Amino acid sequence: MNRKLKDKIFRFIIYISVCVVVFVFLFITIYVVYKGFSSINLDFFIRLPKPVGEKGGGMVNAIVGSFMIVCLAALFSVPLSILTGIYLSEYKNEKFANVVRSALEILSGVPSIIIGIFVYGLVVLPMKRFSLLAGSIALSIIMIPLIAKTTEEMLNMIPLSIKEAGLALGLKKWKVVFYILLNTAKPGVLTGILLSLARVFGETAPLLFTSFGNRFWHRSILEPAAALPLQIFVYAIAPYDDWNRQAWAGAFVLIVLVCILIFLSRRLILKYK
Repeated sequence: MNRKLKDKIFRFIIYISVCVVVFVFLFITIYVVYKGFSSINLDFFIRLPKPVGEKGGGMVNAIVGSFMIVCLAALFSVPLSILTGIYLSEYKNEKFANVVRSALEILSGVPSIIIGIFVYGLVVLPMKRFSLLAGSIALSIIMIPLIAKTTEEMLNMIPLSIKEAGLALGLKKWKVVFYILLNTAKPGVLTGILLSLARVFGETAPLLFTSFGNRFWHRSILEPAAALPLQIFVYAIAPYDDWNRQAWAGAFVLIVLVCILIFLSRRLILKYK
């Protein structure tokens, strides 16, 4: 078999693989849009869920709950993750840094349902209640590895000369890191944060063991809270056509939110490229 024929076969295999991936993505997206968009109405965004068996209602509490859980998770995870990424970049050759790096890699591969069970035992059982707080803690654990690794990689890409120039001016090391290096790596770090938010917005398994869900408004972070993925799960398996219809509407809203976050991350990359 000559070289040109091998090259053509290799190209053909690559094109087929790409076409399969694109087809699967488009099929899922188009199907969800088709089923979900037709089920969207104003009540979906402004009404609470109706009692079992009654038609109508919406998912406003689940939409607000999702944003609250994810925002609180970001509040927990972003500072910790960025500081961890800085440590891994600045002290990359230390033994403990290698241990932390390995721990992050393992944590990123842990199934989200295991994290949910862990937080259930650590937070829910001692508090004797499901809560928005527990859900946020579970999602923050999922976010930490991605943001920390992204921060480390972005800092490692900065030329050493920039750091040396800051130190040569007499600046303290922490000022060089926070005011020069981190500011230079900001676009990449923000991209990592947005991608981690896009991931946890769709997480369901950890929330089943932590925030649990709620048909009403939660009054504090210590009460069970509704979330869009949870509501979609409950409505999708229910034997009621109206709930099934709302599940598709929720899936449509969720996929739009994720696409917006991914689009923003791409815009950041292109803007500062």
